[in-house]
Amino acid sequence: MAGSDNNTAPCVPVHLGIIMDGNGRWAKKRGLPRSMGHKAGAEALRCITDCCRRWGVRYLTYYAFSTENWKRPKEEIDALMKLFDEYLDEAFTLEKEQTRIIFLGDKAPFPEKLRAKMEKLEKTSEKYDSMTVMLAMNYGGRDDIIHAAKRLAEYAAEGDITPSDIDEKMLSGQLYTKGAPDADLIIRTSGEQRLSNFLLWQAAYAEFYFTDVLWPDFNEKELKKAFEEYAKRNRRFGGV
Repeated sequence: MAGSDNNTAPCVPVHLGIIMDGNGRWAKKRGLPRSMGHKAGAEALRCITDCCRRWGVRYLTYYAFSTENWKRPKEEIDALMKLFDEYLDEAFTLEKEQTRIIFLGDKAPFPEKLRAKMEKLEKTSEKYDSMTVMLAMNYGGRDDIIHAAKRLAEYAAEGDITPSDIDEKMLSGQLYTKGAPDADLIIRTSGEQRLSNFLLWQAAYAEFYFTDVLWPDFNEKELKKAFEEYAKRNRRFGGV
């Protein structure tokens, strides 16, 4: 997609993944508790989601809470759960935007009230296809692959498939992201340059964009920079 006004971007990925990093450091720089950094990060998420919707991104995946994040202090986890709960209440208003919401990862460890909201939101938005927002919560790329492998092993044990039937397409169909294309571009904020167990299978041929900007400060201007850099990449997918 090309253009020069605020509603267009030079090149838009079909599936954009974002590792939202730097909330804690943003808060620390300002002498604020980490919970305030997460709250500011939620505002950035709203802004970037709106930009992606206007610019035509079809699939947008946020790394919201990893399987490893449970190791954080209880006070911080409690604040995150409260923030997630508030965001889900707001997400129900996305219905007017015809946005589908999907949660990637195992919902079981979350509080029952939060789990119920997640399931309801997925159900009420499943008919929409203008844009899909996937929130990776209690998600890990390795766990995703293990989950898919176990499902295929169950099918094989039941006689529905044989091991020789298993290929990339079949395994992809058992991942949490089933039905979505692989990631085209993955953005990570705050200066770190690693995947941290995010979309390991789906990022096989993704382009990567790393920025020192902390997530709460990542805005429309910064997103456009990432898309402009993405436009310069020559994606050969293993070819010449």
